Amino acid sequence: MAPEGNSRFATWEDAVCWLRNQPDRRDLVQAAYYDDPLLAAAHRYESSGEWTEIARMIPPGSTRALDVGAGRGIASFALARAGCRVDALEPDPSDIVGAGAITALAAETNLPITVTREFSESLPYRDCCFDVVFARAVLHHTSDLKAACREFFRVLRPGGRLIAVREHVITTRADLPAFLDSHPLHHLYGGENAFMLQEYRGAIAAAGFTLHASLGPLCSAINYSPRTAREVRDEVARRVSGGLTGVQSAISAALGLPGIWPVFARVLSWADRRPGRLYSFVADRPA
Repeated sequence: MAPEGNSRFATWEDAVCWLRNQPDRRDLVQAAYYDDPLLAAAHRYESSGEWTEIARMIPPGSTRALDVGAGRGIASFALARAGCRVDALEPDPSDIVGAGAITALAAETNLPITVTREFSESLPYRDCCFDVVFARAVLHHTSDLKAACREFFRVLRPGGRLIAVREHVITTRADLPAFLDSHPLHHLYGGENAFMLQEYRGAIAAAGFTLHASLGPLCSAINYSPRTAREVRDEVARRVSGGLTGVQSAISAALGLPGIWPVFARVLSWADRRPGRLYSFVADRPA
């Protein structure tokens, strides 16, 4: 059940609190890590398939990380547990979904997390001070995508890495209204957005980065989590088979053979034109 009329909540905290009280939205709340206790949600994120793949992308020896648009701090928690001193950038002061929540989480865990209330387009840090800039579902919210990428480049040390994950992609600007209409949370508060794939890639390259990976919707657990690879393969098999059980099982088994799924996932991701599909990007500041 949505809020009455066409009105939206005044704050994201109000929207999330309402969402938590909807019994039919529990799966969505958990998938977005908006459930309490926060520490349990943070541990669940750290053990997710999404974070497992992200952790492999953090350069060895990284000691200082910037978590941009840190939300309630689940990624800051994971970065700190991976051995980084973390600066969590989050403009929302909320004790439930913003800076207040991160501060409480850092105090509870005694992890090296410092919270700063600021936006990504103008970072309050000196040049070349981070090993990693991590941004989870942040770039598509920026008011100036190119400016944000320039700032990420500026604060990274030479050889440092930008990891920007779960960014909404549209094929043309005309697809944006359809994406916003279909988004499960946009009607509660607004603020959602999406860019074309070439806009993300162009902004990252224009800032000076070397783009190493542009991961499509089905190419990484980073994008399809909380589903597992097996669940994704089974869903693809179900759609391809037309619901025929024997055919579905055979297709699912074939997709699970070594080397088959990665190729198939790249092809499907290339063909995917759903408004708002998720991509993730890995780029380095040249040494």
